[in-house]
Amino acid sequence: MIEVHASAEIARPAAEIWQMVADFGQDPRWRAGVTTMAPDPPGLVVPGTTTDEAIRFAGRPYLICGLVTSVVPGREFAWRATSGLEVEGGRAVIPLDDDRCRVTMFLRVRLRGVQHLRAPALRRMLRRKMEQDLTRLGELVVTRS
Repeated sequence: MIEVHASAEIARPAAEIWQMVADFGQDPRWRAGVTTMAPDPPGLVVPGTTTDEAIRFAGRPYLICGLVTSVVPGREFAWRATSGLEVEGGRAVIPLDDDRCRVTMFLRVRLRGVQHLRAPALRRMLRRKMEQDLTRLGELVVTRS
């Protein structure tokens, strides 16, 4: 099992950022490699929201079906894959003041067999991708306002 976390401070109110990170339908706008993200129901996540995500990572395509397992509205949510990879994760938005917040993303990926040999490289690649995604999110919301 590898665990990866990434955080970024964004100069926008937490409520505004929550509208982006808690709506999986927005993911292709700020997460590199996500070509399709189909949440059901659409809109902000609720416990039981399902997703069909098509993503390209490290040159390979993946189809990951997911399920939102818990939600603290306006604050954080967790999900797990129901098919595809053995992965779970979450996102959190923490207000720092009226106009700034910290966004955190985390992943836990279960590796099987010889995949363990690639764990250090995979951890670095995932962290870098998450950091870049958070940078894109910040740029998107700051330039949009």
